[in-house]
Amino acid sequence: MATPAAIAKALTRYRTLAYIVGVVLVTLVLVAVPLKYAADTPQLVQTIGPIHGVLYIVYLLVTFDLATKTRLPFRRAVLVMLAGTIPFVSFIAERSVTREVRARLAASTGADAQG
Repeated sequence: MATPAAIAKALTRYRTLAYIVGVVLVTLVLVAVPLKYAADTPQLVQTIGPIHGVLYIVYLLVTFDLATKTRLPFRRAVLVMLAGTIPFVSFIAERSVTREVRARLAASTGADAQG
């Protein structure tokens, strides 16, 4: 496993991207898409859609980095990566991953202090 400092930095990057991707996706799905069909204004979808696409790729890379540093199980890492495609789920996944990683960090620093 990586150093606690490297994991903490990776967690901060992950949390930031999870929040940004979640907000952009919710905006896309709850604002831009309804406006496209209800008001015949596709401009927001044409703007926000590609932004979400690029941010999602960055989210995948950041999530992969965190998963490798913390040795998340493969299945869990894939599910966390997929969380960026379902509105509101990235927020839930972020809380779960943050709780888990912080617990691991606390346990490892406690073990380091004892050993």
